[in-house]
Amino acid sequence: MEEQIAQLTGEAQAAIQAADSLEALDGVRVKYLGKKGELTGILRGMGKLSAEERPKVGKIVNEARAALEEQIAAKNEALKGAALANRLASEKIDVTLPGRRVPLGHLHPLTLTLNRIKEIFLDMGFSVEEGPEIEKDYYNFEALNLPKDHPARDMQDSFYITEDILMRTQTSPVQARTMQSHEPNSPIRMIAPGRVYRRDDYDASHSPMFTQVEGLVIDKGISLADLKGTLELFLQQIFNDKVQVRLRPSFFPFTEPSTEVDVSCVMCHGHGCSVCKGTGWLEILGAGMVHPHVLEMSGYDPNVVSGFAFGLGVERIAMLSYGVSDLRLFYDNDMRFLRQF
Repeated sequence: MEEQIAQLTGEAQAAIQAADSLEALDGVRVKYLGKKGELTGILRGMGKLSAEERPKVGKIVNEARAALEEQIAAKNEALKGAALANRLASEKIDVTLPGRRVPLGHLHPLTLTLNRIKEIFLDMGFSVEEGPEIEKDYYNFEALNLPKDHPARDMQDSFYITEDILMRTQTSPVQARTMQSHEPNSPIRMIAPGRVYRRDDYDASHSPMFTQVEGLVIDKGISLADLKGTLELFLQQIFNDKVQVRLRPSFFPFTEPSTEVDVSCVMCHGHGCSVCKGTGWLEILGAGMVHPHVLEMSGYDPNVVSGFAFGLGVERIAMLSYGVSDLRLFYDNDMRFLRQF
């Protein structure tokens, strides 16, 4: 029996040394030390031995088992270390190589234009105010002197959610909300940028969604001259110092008097081209003195204060600034177009 145990122990030690993987080593453990292993089988057969032989054989088997378990544990650590070393070698990173540049996006041309517009007006002391895109009919129309069934509403055919809730057609509602949030007759100098919505997409210069910036100035003694001076300064900064500005009479329900504002064509510098249709002028925005009814509806006294308001389309400014011929390009998400900016 002792010779058999010694022989099995030697075979097991040789097998442990020869194991070249964790799977092979586990196979050796199962073969000799598992529940049905060869050394385990000797322990199970000790019942056939005499009482004098059992302690002696048991001791030899347990010593052999302990020695093999220790050798298996040592071999297991050695194999794990070798596997880790091989993995580190195969996954080695050369830290001296330059890093891979992560592709970065950039601001949309409309965002670039809007940021420039904000910057100019902030430099002039204006604040930036915002309001909801889903607006009440009262703020979108009635508070701006357009009662229900007013024919001027047809110019701003909108998307209605209910009879009293709609997608705003202009950012002018922010002006009414701002006036009502201030003390009566207190000064205001603000712009209201944001998206607006109209059923208006019949050619390359119109879209059912576009970006607008409305402006409002209210204080004592504000005149049409202040409006013209403010817009001249803005337009000369957004285009160039040589651009000419002219005001033409117009009609808006919320201003009186009202005016269309033109600039000398930024493409031909006033000489006449296809962009300005040979006139040398481009219509750029609408403006006027705030209507007394609009002031009264928001708690201001037109006998004490006056003001002017204006509204411009950011897409229009961007088209002229970047030479874009079709407004819809801003919304097509064509990367070939957007990468140019």
